[in-house]
Amino acid sequence: MRLLLRPPCLSAVLVLLLASAGPACAEEAPRPAPSPAPSAPPSLGADTLKPGKPAVKPYLADTALPDAIQILPPPPAHDAPLDKADRAAFATTRALKGSPRWEIAANDVSEGAAAVLENFACVLGTRIDQARVPAVINLLERARLDLAHATRGPKVHYRRLRPFVGNEAPICVQRTEKLADSFSYPSGHATQGWAYALILAALVPEKATAILVRGRAYGESRVVCGVHWLSDVVAGRLTGTSVFAALMGDPTFRGDMEKARAELRAAMTNAGTGAGAASDQAICTRETEALREPPLEF
Repeated sequence: MRLLLRPPCLSAVLVLLLASAGPACAEEAPRPAPSPAPSAPPSLGADTLKPGKPAVKPYLADTALPDAIQILPPPPAHDAPLDKADRAAFATTRALKGSPRWEIAANDVSEGAAAVLENFACVLGTRIDQARVPAVINLLERARLDLAHATRGPKVHYRRLRPFVGNEAPICVQRTEKLADSFSYPSGHATQGWAYALILAALVPEKATAILVRGRAYGESRVVCGVHWLSDVVAGRLTGTSVFAALMGDPTFRGDMEKARAELRAAMTNAGTGAGAASDQAICTRETEALREPPLEF
């Protein structure tokens, strides 16, 4: 009678090498089905959140963007007169916690086209229905990319710490590691707020004074909030002005300004008819009173 002998399932060498992997004669596990091929990445010209929508891109090429590192003075040196003024402004404005001015500063933390239109509603005299003013939103959001690009260089170059770092003084936003690790000079909010004020003043020149007063206060809210030094805000105004000047030299920006001008005027004219709504007078009165204090100054 013949004996049928099964051949060894693994060579002796492989048994020694793979001993820790389990029984030598274990059945091979079925291989998982291959994953579906990943979809093609969106085009660089597409919005990654809405792939069918073109991406918002800045107006200015790198070569046309003002170099804020060269334009701005360096932040005040430690214990220099301006540094002492910065620290005094921070200490003094801590007493505003809980006041109407503190509430405005907290509201001014929001940035971007939609938020600033809301924050400027009282001086415009109209709460704009943002869905009805796509040209205005496009103008401000594209310019915002240029403004952010302009502030990035000096922020990284000077690496200035924010005023609340190293103390427990109250600020109007939650303290986070991300905020503490971000740099302070110049203020991006002040840069954006002042440039937006310049743009809106150009679109609605009859309201220029009120718009620019609100733009100044929007930047100063960063000092009231406790997240920027006063000199950061002053540097932000200079940066915002520089970028606005460069934008006015760009033909695409000027063309978009004209579209936004007509659209914004129509929204203001039709306040209460769907394109906009009259501003809440109680809110506007409180804002006017809270901002009546003299501007922060050195």
